[in-house]
Amino acid sequence: MTKDDLEMILKFIGGLGMFLYGMNVMADGLQKSAGGRLKKLMEFLTKNRIIAILAGTAITGIIQSSSATTVMVVGFVNAGVMNLTQAVGVIMGANIGTTVTAWLVSMNEWGSMLKPEFFAPALLGLGAFLILFSTHENKKKAGEILVGFGILFIGLSFMSGSIAPYRDSPIFTNAFVVLGKNPILAILVGTIVTGIIQSSSASVGILQTLAMNGIVSWQSAVFITLGQNIGTCVTAIISSAGAGKNAKRASMIHLLFNVTGAAIFGVIMYILFLFNASWASDKISSVQISIFHTIFNISCTVILFPFADLLVKMSGWIIGEEKVPELETKPDIVASVARHLDRRILENPSFALETALKEVNYMGEITFTNAKTAVEAVQSADKVLIDEVLEREQVINQLEKMLMTFLVEVDNLSLTEEQHIVIKNLFYTISDLERVSDHCENIVQLAEVRRRDKISFSKRGITDLDEIATETLRSLEWALKARKEHDKSASTMTDDFETKVDLLEEEMRERHIQRLSKGKCVPESGVIFLDILSNLERISDHAKNIAGYVVTER
Repeated sequence: MTKDDLEMILKFIGGLGMFLYGMNVMADGLQKSAGGRLKKLMEFLTKNRIIAILAGTAITGIIQSSSATTVMVVGFVNAGVMNLTQAVGVIMGANIGTTVTAWLVSMNEWGSMLKPEFFAPALLGLGAFLILFSTHENKKKAGEILVGFGILFIGLSFMSGSIAPYRDSPIFTNAFVVLGKNPILAILVGTIVTGIIQSSSASVGILQTLAMNGIVSWQSAVFITLGQNIGTCVTAIISSAGAGKNAKRASMIHLLFNVTGAAIFGVIMYILFLFNASWASDKISSVQISIFHTIFNISCTVILFPFADLLVKMSGWIIGEEKVPELETKPDIVASVARHLDRRILENPSFALETALKEVNYMGEITFTNAKTAVEAVQSADKVLIDEVLEREQVINQLEKMLMTFLVEVDNLSLTEEQHIVIKNLFYTISDLERVSDHCENIVQLAEVRRRDKISFSKRGITDLDEIATETLRSLEWALKARKEHDKSASTMTDDFETKVDLLEEEMRERHIQRLSKGKCVPESGVIFLDILSNLERISDHAKNIAGYVVTER
């Protein structure tokens, strides 16, 4: 190997690295710009399969990777966010969305002004200027997108330049002649290369770079492209390892869809090439690869769309059906939340944040149930209720650790400034919910003392306890409503109830001390009563905190 050969190999590797990195930077910028709009796309999935296809296309077009979209789908199915019927549509759409990258690569052949070496430096310079000197968040996001585009196209230019000296080399010519004559081998090569680099967009880009230098025939390009579509399934299959059966079925649907499409088109194209040998051996351009790639993926979706339910059934025959038991015990609650916090969801920051929000709201529901049960337990001194609160408190502690860990990971993703604020507030909310549960534990411990020592309250004391407990629960209920629905008017209601609890606590404490001084209550009951009031007042304080965080968000 000569020095020039080594230089060209290193140039190609460097160009490929810039191409992949540019795709990643551009996708990050696009995701930040899309923000909550990706969440709305996901909400559309519940409507019908056609919308699911459009959503899958749009999401893949934004994040520039069908593999990443499918991995997300596997995560959503595993987490119970999406069912398999919805997953089919997104997977079909993902294959269409991945053609966007191919069209970006082929811009090199649209005209001299669209060649990477012409405009990429300008994009890179403008993007860097916006990132470094702009104070506006949206302009910084636009800068990231431009920098990604610039690096991507400069990488393409490097790859193309490194191959140019070898365009007349018999090694490439002979290799593609062999692949053209052996469709199975060509499909296998496309599958293996894509499986190794884990991106059909990147492998198609490499093929297009070779085509730009006039060394790829139609026959070899077509069958390699079919293999690339199969190879992109590898990422999802690896991702589904260790997941539930439904997640494995989602990756199997992806594989069945792509293999079936490749088989159908493989047979059609093989027959066409048999009757037109000159076309088969003609050189293919980068634009023509984009056209074929797009027609292939859209046609597969149109052909297989009526058989979507059959694909779901076939995945069930191969993998087996998953039976999810109803959640009856506390460990099942923890297992359910753990399943929902699937790491695959981290592939998309907006969806990861939405999942975190749902699980924090779920933790809020469990905490409210604990507060309500704690009040009933202290009123009735029922041992069963006391134990129930203590058991649920342990669950809430576990949820706190799980959610905090997940939020740390989400916070390190590509999020907008507004989303980072929401994450920060969720950290605070989880902490407040855990403190509410601690106060519930304190209350039932007081209930246990009351039960054990057979301590009773006066009629007035019982009435006061009912009143302040009702207002406390209302403050917590409205705080959780504010968080769940992002309702700032509910935050105002929470403040009103919290103020009322503060006044009641002060009045009732004073009245109770007067009853003690007059001998209407025994000291033991007095201490317990005052401690219960204090814990209820602290619960309403935490409710006010939870509602207050919502006010700081847009």
